[in-house]
Amino acid sequence: MSDLEVRQLRYFVAVAEELHFGRAAERLGMAQPPLSRAIRELERQLGVQLFERTTRHVVLTPAGEVLLRDARTALDAVAAAAQRARHVGQPAPGLRLALKADYDAGLLPQILEAYHRDKAAIPVELVLGGRGEQDPALRQGRADVALLPTPFDDRDLDVEPLLTEPRLVALAASDPLAARATLRLADLTGRTLPDGTPADRGDLIPNPHSGSHSPTPDAGRKYLDLAQIFNLIELGNIIWFPPSSVARRHTRPNIAYRPVIDLQPTTLAVAWPQTCNSPAVAAFVRAATTIAAASYPPESVTAEEPFAPARRLFDTEERRGIVASS
Repeated sequence: MSDLEVRQLRYFVAVAEELHFGRAAERLGMAQPPLSRAIRELERQLGVQLFERTTRHVVLTPAGEVLLRDARTALDAVAAAAQRARHVGQPAPGLRLALKADYDAGLLPQILEAYHRDKAAIPVELVLGGRGEQDPALRQGRADVALLPTPFDDRDLDVEPLLTEPRLVALAASDPLAARATLRLADLTGRTLPDGTPADRGDLIPNPHSGSHSPTPDAGRKYLDLAQIFNLIELGNIIWFPPSSVARRHTRPNIAYRPVIDLQPTTLAVAWPQTCNSPAVAAFVRAATTIAAASYPPESVTAEEPFAPARRLFDTEERRGIVASS
């Protein structure tokens, strides 16, 4: 069996994610017949059937499901190698920090201040994106470290949780539900979140291990910025589940924030590639964990200031030595 080519894997992943040869061909910018031939040749080369095809459906076989998982990892690795080589080859490469605007629990200025005091610090470049775009940026080499809320796809990443905070519901001040002191998800039946998800489900993003995957961070799904979200909330078109830190920083007279008893909290984490050995990344992780621990120690948690330090998933200084003091 000859070695697989990157082109073959891209073709396969497109068909596997679309489960439709026509849509996959359109996504790839090619005609459908050569794509179909390429997939048949890939199956012949591997000696297994990757898809069950009928006149109405295209479904992955067990072999196809395994290849899809590994092909995504391989394509991410190829993209990351090219991106990191370009970045390191620049005259003065910086530390690329991926995050969604305002999803830093208000800690980013303090983290950056502490980071820049470290002798390993280099200039920071912010890589801003929508929810769910940070972990692909790490795997694809477009970012070196990320601040992001859980859950997310942590394949090939090291993760250190920083703090946990509740989410609230943001709704129009004129909404009858705004008259209540607290709510439950069941009270939100019939209302929708910014992405169109029914609000009573409560889950802002899918389970990262459920198999759903976007081929590129900006593909398919449209993200609204904060101004757009707030305008739609004020009009009563949507509701939203922001972390309490976002709600506290964005008070508006026409928006009410209320606790939702059975809404899961969110945890802010710092993440970086497992293969990373950058002193600058190590310095940033040290700064983030130190500032989070100092800003919200256990004894400071109250009903009015409901933050809590996140449970440590591991001793960062023992795992791969990434934040070991130099």
